[in-house]
Amino acid sequence: MNYHQMSYEIETASAQADQRRKLVEEKRLSCGSAVSTPNSQQLARFNVSLLTGGGDKPYVLGLTRALTAERLLVEIVGSDALSVPELLDNPDVKFLNLRGDQSADARPVTKITRITKYYIKLLLFAASTKAEIFHLLWNNKFEFFDRTVLMVYYRLLGKWVVLTAHNINAGQRDANDSWANRFSLTIQYRLSNHIFVHTEKMKKELVVGFELAEEKVSVIPFGINKTTRETCLSSREAKQRIGIDADDKTLLFFGQIAPYKGLEYLVAAFKDLARSDDTYRLIIAGKPKWSGAYWKEVKKAIIDSGSGERIVERIEYIPDEETEIYFKAADVLILPYTEIFQSGVLFLGYNFGLPAVVTDVGSLKEEIVEGRTGFVCRPKDSCDLAVTIRRYFASAMFGELDLHRSRIKEFANERYSWSKVAAITKAVYLGLAR
Repeated sequence: MNYHQMSYEIETASAQADQRRKLVEEKRLSCGSAVSTPNSQQLARFNVSLLTGGGDKPYVLGLTRALTAERLLVEIVGSDALSVPELLDNPDVKFLNLRGDQSADARPVTKITRITKYYIKLLLFAASTKAEIFHLLWNNKFEFFDRTVLMVYYRLLGKWVVLTAHNINAGQRDANDSWANRFSLTIQYRLSNHIFVHTEKMKKELVVGFELAEEKVSVIPFGINKTTRETCLSSREAKQRIGIDADDKTLLFFGQIAPYKGLEYLVAAFKDLARSDDTYRLIIAGKPKWSGAYWKEVKKAIIDSGSGERIVERIEYIPDEETEIYFKAADVLILPYTEIFQSGVLFLGYNFGLPAVVTDVGSLKEEIVEGRTGFVCRPKDSCDLAVTIRRYFASAMFGELDLHRSRIKEFANERYSWSKVAAITKAVYLGLAR
């Protein structure tokens, strides 16, 4: 493996990113928008690098757009999945595609080679960049290495390390926690200069469980997902595309299918609902996580329930351009989770103004305004879930769904504004760098 070649590739990518930014900046100046443009001295220095782990496009785009609106200059380490116009055409962004292709269907030897090359590029980049602050949005492939060796490396380079902890301990959630997992988490949390979480409950768990100082942790909203396309497609048209009658009471389960999502409880609740009312329909849209063994168990439960003909199954990754169809075809989003810290699916639903029925786990209850944005039920209780779903369809929320969709959108855009996220984040950056 040619290390000099990889170093050259990084320098070339950096130069290309600078040239691209310069061209975009010149274009913006020629259009007469120079008033909001930082001066050339500011543009010569990037203060923060976002280390994305190569994915989570909605979060990366939302945060970047908000930070650059705050007149910050952002350097992004990303992948092909993030090589999009919103980043490439932003003159205040320097995008470095160090990760490249991340397709899951590649041969094992190809995956090993490309991840090894990426880590070497990342090490070389960290040593060469002038950014003072590294903001870790997600770790990379090898969590233990990222949490320990990489963290020590970043700190030895003199970087300020900021971490967004979307989950406090995903191993506990996924029922595969271990001594090594908790040890590596402890190292990463202790070596981080500052940590962002999304709820007060998450902050308390982090401070108490990992013995951190409260002032080291800040709570930021989970910014609303604004990357999915929304057209003038109506609910009636969306249902028609999926093959559902306009008057059917439609439930939606959306996102990755994994044991902590509690889908088996929704299937059991739906069996009860469909038995008493044949206008109920359920959409399951998402890709099984890990091996897919859990989905096989759920599929068997669907067959055994006898209500499979009233369930629409789209068991695969749903691309952004098709997401709108499912959220507009649905009358309510169901999150029957058994373990969770926070759910991006809930905020995706809010972006489309869709009410939700959620279980009382993690911080989900804190994000629901009872009777206005949705309802809360007990976890691991299919009977209570069915009762709560019936309660929703008997409520004014469903009776005046179009009106409530608009109100939920307004609520979400205010409460989960990216501008609020950026203001808190910028204050932390400045506090560290001064």
